[in-house]
Amino acid sequence: MSVGRGSAVVAIVLVLCLVLPCDMVDAASFTVGGASGWAFNMVGWPKGKRFKAGDVLVFNYSPSAHNVVAVNKAGYNGCTTPRGSKVYQTGKDQIKLVKGANYFLCNFPGHCQSGMKIAVTAT
Repeated sequence: MSVGRGSAVVAIVLVLCLVLPCDMVDAASFTVGGASGWAFNMVGWPKGKRFKAGDVLVFNYSPSAHNVVAVNKAGYNGCTTPRGSKVYQTGKDQIKLVKGANYFLCNFPGHCQSGMKIAVTAT
């Protein structure tokens, strides 16, 4: 009998190992702007793409020319950087999406106003 119970425990552990990391397996990575990278006129880039919470946006750019700022809706609409906004500056930023609206912009002078911003909704 104890052999059967041991086998059942092993089977449960194996099932849990297969089921628990499913979110990681389903996560996708999207390079913002494609091969051109994070640049001007990005507003339309998310159109036609489906995003899920946990997906990763990859922002490639020259850190001396741009940055990425995660902002709220008001910051996105007004091209402003609200207090406490997370600023990314590496030039190879990887940002995990949260469920709902996600807003990003470049806060270098005039860049957001030139379309260097995106709004992504993750399900």
